[in-house]
Amino acid sequence: MKLAILLSGGKDSLYAAYMAKQEGNNLVCAVTIESENKDSFMFHTPAIEKTRAQAEMMEIPIIIQKTEGKKEDELEDLKKGIIKAVKEYGIEGVVTGAIQSVYQSTRIQNICNELKIECFNPLWQKDEIPYLGELIENKFEVIITSVAAYPLDESWLGKNIDKKFLKEILPLVQKYKIHPAGEGGEFETFVLNCPLFKKGLKIKSNIISGEGNAWRMDVELK
Repeated sequence: MKLAILLSGGKDSLYAAYMAKQEGNNLVCAVTIESENKDSFMFHTPAIEKTRAQAEMMEIPIIIQKTEGKKEDELEDLKKGIIKAVKEYGIEGVVTGAIQSVYQSTRIQNICNELKIECFNPLWQKDEIPYLGELIENKFEVIITSVAAYPLDESWLGKNIDKKFLKEILPLVQKYKIHPAGEGGEFETFVLNCPLFKKGLKIKSNIISGEGNAWRMDVELK
């Protein structure tokens, strides 16, 4: 089936795309929503403009749909992006990285129902600890680009999701009830390399901003 990736730049959207391809689907394009609202209800925002580079590494075209990020209105912008993918690339469905967010998954499903295309959520209700293990096992190079939960702080920015990360995050999961995959918005990620890429991306520089337990790292790629 010809699918569009709803590409956020983070681990979930790209791992979902990887799973969809493993099942024999054809990834023909990416759709990225660039929101002006950094606290968007629906969409990932850190490093979102870098999805162009990720699509290039996957050798697929990308549709960039802008949105002001107003609640519910941003769904109409998402629909516009998916409609473009249907018209320009003949997609038969979209693949999303939704894990537990009913708010996100039901709204995307409703759009797909309206457009009469399939909606794939291969990560839905996936156990988060084994999921992180799969990311590592399948050679996904993932870094933390923002944090927004106690006791996470500036020191977590740029960390790789690897075996060391698992050892550090698991005690915090038990003590502070942090979702280990960041599904509650505790942290956001960016994928520098994975099996879908022809080669990895490299960071040239970064700008860090924030305070307390809310920090963000904007990266510039080489």
